[in-house]
Amino acid sequence: FSIVIPVFNEGQNIKLLYDEINSSLKDFSYEIIFVNDASTDDSNFYFDQIRPDDKVAIINKDFNSGQSSCLSIGVKKAKNKIIVTIDGDCQNDPKDIDKLLYLYFNEPLCDLVAGERIKRKDDYLKILSSKISNKFRNYIFKDGCKDSGCSLKIFKKNIFLSIPFFNGLHRFIPSLFVGFGYNVRYMDVNHRPRKMGKSKYGIGNRLFIGIRNMFIVHNIIKKKRK
Repeated sequence: FSIVIPVFNEGQNIKLLYDEINSSLKDFSYEIIFVNDASTDDSNFYFDQIRPDDKVAIINKDFNSGQSSCLSIGVKKAKNKIIVTIDGDCQNDPKDIDKLLYLYFNEPLCDLVAGERIKRKDDYLKILSSKISNKFRNYIFKDGCKDSGCSLKIFKKNIFLSIPFFNGLHRFIPSLFVGFGYNVRYMDVNHRPRKMGKSKYGIGNRLFIGIRNMFIVHNIIKKKRK
């Protein structure tokens, strides 16, 4: 499988996440693809530390275009048919990847396993905006997902690439898979406090843009079903 990690100004988190992934997945064969969204911090210093590892690919973008764009670029670059995605801020726990893989490979005809964060370690406004957005999205799409913003997911590369791209796609992967008729499973995963770096999302770019993007998703699913 290929692990795709979009990063923007995550600095020290890059090396920490790389070490945790390798420690947690010793018995697996995988590649790690970091997509650097034109970071302006010391990210390149930490990329240089892991660059010699031949299972690591680092894609440096010339301009910042957001998490969905990074995810799409990384998935296209992936050598394997199965994709694992995880946040670059170290709040997702790489130890959960093994659990998601187990469900993915042992659940018949499973196309997507999506993590749902329990005991969120974020500030009140972020949690509140996420809950409102999730309830509204679930009411519209009936996807059964309580936490579409969790980056920890496993899915088939070809299905993801069949979805028309739009900025904000990364938050609607479960809705789109369900809407397209694929088999989706959810699993509770750990969530950790952010130790370094700063969150890139707030109520403005999480709640209001998310609601706007629901209309895009609705049209994509409607067109697919015709």
